[in-house]
Amino acid sequence: MSRISFVASPAPEALKAKSRLEKRYGVTAPEDADIIVALGGDGLMLRTLHRFIDQPPPIYGMNRGSVGFLMNEYGEGDLPARIAAAEKTAIHPLEMRVVDHAGRSTRELAINEVSLFRTTYQAAKLRISVDGRLRMDELICDGVLVATPAGSTAYNLSAHGPILPITAQLLALTPISPFRPRRWRGALLHYEAEISIEAVEASTRLVSAAADYTEVAGIERVDIRIDASRTLHLLFDPDHGLDERILREQFVS
Repeated sequence: MSRISFVASPAPEALKAKSRLEKRYGVTAPEDADIIVALGGDGLMLRTLHRFIDQPPPIYGMNRGSVGFLMNEYGEGDLPARIAAAEKTAIHPLEMRVVDHAGRSTRELAINEVSLFRTTYQAAKLRISVDGRLRMDELICDGVLVATPAGSTAYNLSAHGPILPITAQLLALTPISPFRPRRWRGALLHYEAEISIEAVEASTRLVSAAADYTEVAGIERVDIRIDASRTLHLLFDPDHGLDERILREQFVS
């Protein structure tokens, strides 16, 4: 049997499940585990992926939260057999490099998306380049985001961005409440695209950038690309894979 380490969200239901599973299958420290079992919702899965992003074991999630899009159904019986039969999905994080007003450079990683958004009453003015070529001189909006296929059903979908199949070699560039050009709905970019977004009038129209839940305030420029050097693996029960759920989500009215 693979060495399993259980991690849980602070929710009482998740902590109780962790206690029961550890009594049944044993306690293994995460650094010694072959498999991480994450108990909670999608927020817990996101934090777990970030926690083990440098040397990640495969992660098998079980839903003890609210949404659970990235999680399998919860069940305590024959867990090693379920894990052995699970299908593996590989994902890569986004790398965000930020330069702020003071000239400081910050680097963060995102599993779902990198998002830019206004932090004052004034709309943001953004200039967008792709692979070194200017594509939009001025986007007036509340913000914009770049989403991976794995993150396309999260904030990106709420902002009316496209759902991307998990195997698609694409990134979604999606505006958030665009004012000018009003009818622009975003773009699909190839997976290895390098996206640069500049904040125009950055000293007065203040803009922040966030890699998932890590935020940097007062930005002037953000460069975004896939970090292909890092590979994370999610495990899903057969016929319950992320690609199948993303496909089903596109037919929900």
